[in-house]
Amino acid sequence: MATMCRVIMVKSKMAMVRSLLLLLGVALLQAMLVAPGNAQTAGGSSVSSTSAGISASSSGRAASATQGQGPTIVPKDLSALRIEPGDLLSVSVFDTPEFTNSYRVDPAGDLTIPLCGKVNVRGLTLSEAAKLLEAALKDGQILTQPQVNVDVQQYAGQYVTVTGEVGTPGRVALIAPTTLGEILAEAGGETPLAGARIKIHRGADDAAPEEEVSYSRSKSTPETASILVRPGDSVFVPRAGIVYVLGAVNRPGGYVMQEDGKLDVAQALALSGGTVMQASTGGLRVIRRNPDGTVLDFPLSYNGIAKGTQTPLALQAQDIVYVPMSKVKATFSSTTGILSTAASAAIIAH
Repeated sequence: MATMCRVIMVKSKMAMVRSLLLLLGVALLQAMLVAPGNAQTAGGSSVSSTSAGISASSSGRAASATQGQGPTIVPKDLSALRIEPGDLLSVSVFDTPEFTNSYRVDPAGDLTIPLCGKVNVRGLTLSEAAKLLEAALKDGQILTQPQVNVDVQQYAGQYVTVTGEVGTPGRVALIAPTTLGEILAEAGGETPLAGARIKIHRGADDAAPEEEVSYSRSKSTPETASILVRPGDSVFVPRAGIVYVLGAVNRPGGYVMQEDGKLDVAQALALSGGTVMQASTGGLRVIRRNPDGTVLDFPLSYNGIAKGTQTPLALQAQDIVYVPMSKVKATFSSTTGILSTAASAAIIAH
């Protein structure tokens, strides 16, 4: 009986030990799951710089820029961040707490520091601003060996406006100059109707000239990777030229001109699936509207184009290639009626 009691007591102790080990394992697992999150939260959440160097993390500035806004592009090199009016800066001076405070950059780009007055920091990096404040404190004979640290507490927010043939037109929050390719990617990329030229308007001056950039969806365009877009710029992606192919063709409608902006009659007919059996190819015409409102009508030889004895006419945006269904319809198809049909034709992306 005594032996049986000892066995029962041993089993009970082993069960208690297993329970304690199980509880300890659960606690350790919870600690492991919580620890990375706490570590990540405790990590650097501001962009800071001293005169000796830069120690920065993009999360603070990017987060303040995107509150209620769209995506923000953060530069790979955080030393490229530039101070702009409206930014809220945290300025701390080593061993001098009376100068440590938060300062808002005014519209002129100045910080008003006690005893120093106004110090213009617009366009400076955080490191440059720290050095300038150190010089101001030293030159004003306020401190002999000042050590200044500058952080960005709140980013005022600047934008690039992207409109036209992009997936998501609107404003893209921008901290520093960024390549055109990255800006287009943030705006959802170009639509199939995008043209071969992109227009960039620099700054807020309406009188400033526009810059045109070549672009191609089918091949790498060096300009999109090298041209920088800056806060305050606007990017416009125009629609490509449209050529209409109407009448006795398999897929009548409007067709986007090719990547280089060029399209001839033979290519336009190929895009429309060619002519139907009942087509009167002898009545092939191209109707062109000039900017002054006049209309030109070019009769063409379909057989000559098909045999290669005649060079296909190079088309311009808004040209209409018309193939009549019969000789009678070719005679009585008015230019006005064809223009009206083109106005309601569907645009077919290819």
